[in-house]
Amino acid sequence: MAKLAASHHVARVLSVANHLAGVETESRIAASWRRCLVNHKLDPARRGPPQTLTETEVRHIAEPMEELIQAALPELEDLARVLRDSGYCVNLADPNATMLLSRLPEGDYARMFLEWKIYTGSNFAETFEGTNGLGTALAEQRPIIVHGDEHFREQWSMFTCAVSPLFDHTGRLAGAVNITSCRSDLGRGAHELALAVTTDATRRIERAMFRRHYRAAWVATLPGSESSGLIAYDDDRRVVGACRTARAVFGLSDAMIADGIDLSHLIQLDDRAARAPEGSVALRRADGTPWGQGRVAPPLRARSPRSLPAPPRENRSGHFAGLHKLAGHDPVLLKGVKRLMTVGNLDLPILLRGETGSGKDVFARAIHAASNRARNNYVALNCAAMPESLIDAELFGYEAGAFTGARREGSKGLIVQASSGTLFLDEIGDMPLTLQTRLLRVLENREVWPLGALKPVPVDIRLISATHCDLAAMAEDGSFRSDLYYRLRGMEVRLPALRERADKREVIAQIADEEAPQHRIAPDAWALLMAYPFPGNMRQLRHVLRLAGCTAEGGVITEADLDLPPFGGRAAEADQAASERAAIIEALRASGGRVTEAAKALKLSRATLYRKIKALKIGAPS
Repeated sequence: MAKLAASHHVARVLSVANHLAGVETESRIAASWRRCLVNHKLDPARRGPPQTLTETEVRHIAEPMEELIQAALPELEDLARVLRDSGYCVNLADPNATMLLSRLPEGDYARMFLEWKIYTGSNFAETFEGTNGLGTALAEQRPIIVHGDEHFREQWSMFTCAVSPLFDHTGRLAGAVNITSCRSDLGRGAHELALAVTTDATRRIERAMFRRHYRAAWVATLPGSESSGLIAYDDDRRVVGACRTARAVFGLSDAMIADGIDLSHLIQLDDRAARAPEGSVALRRADGTPWGQGRVAPPLRARSPRSLPAPPRENRSGHFAGLHKLAGHDPVLLKGVKRLMTVGNLDLPILLRGETGSGKDVFARAIHAASNRARNNYVALNCAAMPESLIDAELFGYEAGAFTGARREGSKGLIVQASSGTLFLDEIGDMPLTLQTRLLRVLENREVWPLGALKPVPVDIRLISATHCDLAAMAEDGSFRSDLYYRLRGMEVRLPALRERADKREVIAQIADEEAPQHRIAPDAWALLMAYPFPGNMRQLRHVLRLAGCTAEGGVITEADLDLPPFGGRAAEADQAASERAAIIEALRASGGRVTEAAKALKLSRATLYRKIKALKIGAPS
């Protein structure tokens, strides 16, 4: 082993690893340090980036994990939204600690992660990088926080990782959810809270995977376990599957499940409970002793009320199953899905139009999954969230040395990364006019000119765009290029707001089953949920039910558990518009009428601010 650099950190690692007394370190960290030094022959002083796979290699290892990735995406996106401002990077990794999906935070934090190569394709196995959150959690198959100088390699001591492993429907290790922070001002307590949030997210992903795999079976949820035990059984009450927790509780093996052990050998259900539509039930152990409140859910194939007409059978299977699930029984969405099926894999740009939170990103992913490009990349960019100065480089890429601060190796850009796959541009109405011109050229010529490049790069993308704006009106008044609008609108699909959906009750029931699976909704809560207009749409509903599932007592969500702010319809909208108008006028006055400075102060893109100035009829400031 190479001679170790003399530093306090290295000396401390060697001291603990060689069993010297007087060093205060968590026993798990000490055990990991010893593994790294003795078993893996690693040097704590070695510096350098982690091993990083190519895009092709990442795609190859991600392909067999597609079901996990699809189940995890909504949770990862939620985690990224919640933690972005705190400087956390959110990752999904495979069992070998290779990052398959990454969501970076904003601004300087993102640059630090990119500089240290902590992104998709990076491998942080303990055998390579020593003690770290991702590698050690997977090695030990249990959640962990690795904080600062608890890392084995000194160079990673600026980071803190909170990681929770993921297990599939058979209880086998399937990967991990990792959140990493580069903020030195956050104490361990903040990271422990972040770990709790991450662990909750992984449990929801596991439940979603289990329900997807055993969609044709009944599922009983056991009481009294830290991560709810799940048992799947058929109509004859033969066990067909069990999660990791349930296997541990009952000592179930693969052979016992394959033989179809009778459910009565594990738990007792009366006829009513075993065939209940769904809800909380009292469970008994096999010997008849009371156990506590559990839950029984029917097969997913039987969840839709019989009174509602189902789409044609041939349309509910195959590639379009995901789209049909999102459409439910809403006539507007079903019509949109039918039109999408008719165009199939034609190279036709699609424009999704709907209110904020109506699920445009989820719908776009389902379109990608239904296409012949599903095995290739799905790349998304929120044009409203990205600062105008960064969109150009992010979208079109750049060559090495193209500008001050550019990466030494350059950047491919999102359009090139999406080649052979799908590019999703969310809130396209907020794209600056100068970049609209460049995007139009890409769509016309099917090639990209990265910043500083001497020749174009050919690309093959399917473009899906989304907006809550009226692009036709914007094209008419000149705030959006009309030629680009007609390029984007190969087919327009409208996503109705949640309050407009004909199947609103079904949607609420489905999301409640995902976000609060161990609870039932009381009649008073149902009445409020059905009457409330949900201005934040699906996103707001999901957050409300998730919180209610955490705070409700006795397994029942009541009206008091629903954290729904008052919504006063037009009067509230008028008040909001007046407040927004006053804020914009004040920002313009403070900046001397300079729109660029006012936009920065309001944290809006310049295009968005121009549109609001016109919509709110704000004249030039005095």
